Amino acid sequence: MKKVVFFLSMALCSGAVAQTVLDRIVAIVDREIITESDLNYAVQMMAVQNKMDPEAPGLKDRILDGLINEKLILAQAIEDSVVVTDDEVADRLDRQIKLLVQQYGSEQRLEEMYNMPISRMRRDFREEIRKQLLIQKIRQTREVGLTVSRREVESFFETNKDSLPTVPQEFEMSHIFMKPKPDSATDRSVYLLAHQVMDSIKAGGDFADFAKRYSADEGSAVHGGDLGSVRRGSFVKEFEEVVFSMKEKELSKPVKTQFGYHVIQLLERRGESVHPRHILFAVKQTSISDDTTIAELKRLRERVLHGEEFGVLARKYSEDPESKDIGGDLGRIPADQIEPSFMEVIKSMKAGDISEPTKVPVGTSYGYHIVYLRSVTKEHPMNLTDDFRRLEQFALQFKSNAKYQVWVDELRKTIYWEKKL
Repeated sequence: MKKVVFFLSMALCSGAVAQTVLDRIVAIVDREIITESDLNYAVQMMAVQNKMDPEAPGLKDRILDGLINEKLILAQAIEDSVVVTDDEVADRLDRQIKLLVQQYGSEQRLEEMYNMPISRMRRDFREEIRKQLLIQKIRQTREVGLTVSRREVESFFETNKDSLPTVPQEFEMSHIFMKPKPDSATDRSVYLLAHQVMDSIKAGGDFADFAKRYSADEGSAVHGGDLGSVRRGSFVKEFEEVVFSMKEKELSKPVKTQFGYHVIQLLERRGESVHPRHILFAVKQTSISDDTTIAELKRLRERVLHGEEFGVLARKYSEDPESKDIGGDLGRIPADQIEPSFMEVIKSMKAGDISEPTKVPVGTSYGYHIVYLRSVTKEHPMNLTDDFRRLEQFALQFKSNAKYQVWVDELRKTIYWEKKL
C-alpha cells in the first residue's frame, strides 16, 4: 500500500511540475519514458523516507535503475495481457486518495498541496494507478506459492544477524472505540437549517453560493460543492443509496450520514458513475455528547473487569470498522508509532490492564476509546526463539527480491531500454 501511495504522490507532483517545466527525458523503456522530474521526485522521496542525503553518490543512478525496472515489468505485463479492471483502478484510487486526505488532515489541505481539486486528481492519475496495478499483478503472479522452509529462515538469520534491525518496544492491544453523538436538540437545529437551505435552492437560490457559505466539507465547498465524477462504492452507504437513486438535476431532501446532513444535487450520471454536488451541514459535538460517550465506555470497562470478554464487547459496541469484527484487535504497535498523549497513558499500564476512556484524534475529528493491553514486548536484538515469524517474513522478502532481480535481468536482455543521462 505504501508503494502505491508513493507512486500516486509522485504522479501528483510530476503533474504539477509538468505545467511549468519542460521535462528532459532521462530514460526510455519500450513505449514508456522516465522524465527528469519523475527521477528527482523519486530521489527526494527516498531521501526523506530513509533520512538520506539526496546528493549521496550513486543514489540517483540506483533510483533510476529502479524506475527502469518498474517500466520493464510494466512492458511485460502488457505483453502478457495482464488485465486490470476499471473497478479495480477506481477502488485503489479512491482508497489512496482517502489515505492522502488522512495524512494531510483534510481534502482542502490535500488540494492546496497539489494545487488541483480532487476530482481532477481522479481523472489525471487514473492511468498511473492502472500501471502500478499491472506491475503489482504480474509480480504477484510470479510469486504465487513462494515460501521459505525453517532451514532457510535459520540460514538467513545466521548470515544476516549482525545487520538485522533491533526489535522495538511493542504493545499488543485491542480497543473499543466510540464517537460522541450529538444531542437531539443540536441535531434537530442542523436538520432544520439544511431543510431551509434546500427550500431556498428550490425557490431559485444558487446551489454553489449556498455551498460556499454553509458547507462543512471544505474540500468541495470552494468548488460550489462539486464532488466530481465518482464511481459506485466511493461514498458512505446512506449518501450512495440516495445519489444513485436520483435523476439528473434532482435535489434531495437532507440526507443524514456520520458526517451530518447533506443536501445533494445530481448533475450527471453515466452508467455506474455519478457527478453530484452537495452541501454538508455538520452536527457539532457538545460536552454533553462527550460525557455520555465516556460514561458508556466506563460501563463497558467495568463489565470486562467483572469477567466479560473484551473481544465480545468490542464486536458488539465498538465503532471502529477496521477492528470491530476482529474483537477490537489493533495488533502489535511499535512505541514510536503511538500518539504521544496516549503513550503517556499506556506506559504506566501492565499486560492485562484496561485503560480509562481516553480521547483519540480521528482525522479532523475525535472519539474516545478504552484499550486492553494484551502484552508488552521489550526492545531486543532479533532472535530465532522470540521473533521467528518476523524472521520468516524477512527471509521470504529476501528470497522474493533475489527471484525478482533474476527476472529483471532477463527482461533487460529482451525488452528495449536506454538511459539518456
